[in-house]
Amino acid sequence: MPPTVEGRLALLLRASAAVVFLWFGIPKFVPGLSPAESLVSRTTEALTFGLVRGHMACVLVAVLEVAIAVLLLSGRLPRLTGLVFLGHMAGTATPLLLFPAETWTAPMVGTLEGQYIVKNLVLVATVVSGLVLTARGRAQPPLAQTPAAQSDQVKPVALVG
Repeated sequence: MPPTVEGRLALLLRASAAVVFLWFGIPKFVPGLSPAESLVSRTTEALTFGLVRGHMACVLVAVLEVAIAVLLLSGRLPRLTGLVFLGHMAGTATPLLLFPAETWTAPMVGTLEGQYIVKNLVLVATVVSGLVLTARGRAQPPLAQTPAAQSDQVKPVALVG
């Protein structure tokens, strides 16, 4: 059966978000390549109470971002993908609170880093929409319950007698 418009839209939304996650995640594997490296390291260090720091923090975030991209591309486990994604987004928003001098120049006026973080609202809308459409597509009734399939089934006959 060809994909529905809703199915194609879900794939487009998930794939576009996956590209963004790969685009931002892959450079974090290489020291000095990601412009967010310092912010990622300091945020992860703060959130893990100093257990994860430096380049290892960037590598762990990179692994998480690439894993989210793979989950988005696969379309499998949309609920798990959504939970992992929203947890990650919550973590990426914490510098707005942890490092306000670096993320805000005035109330509601972000620095470049602050704007980088706030743009994630668009990413949240994109991913959530794609996952909802994906989950909705999977929630279709099984073929045996569709009207066409029911007409082919043998119906029970009541015996009178």
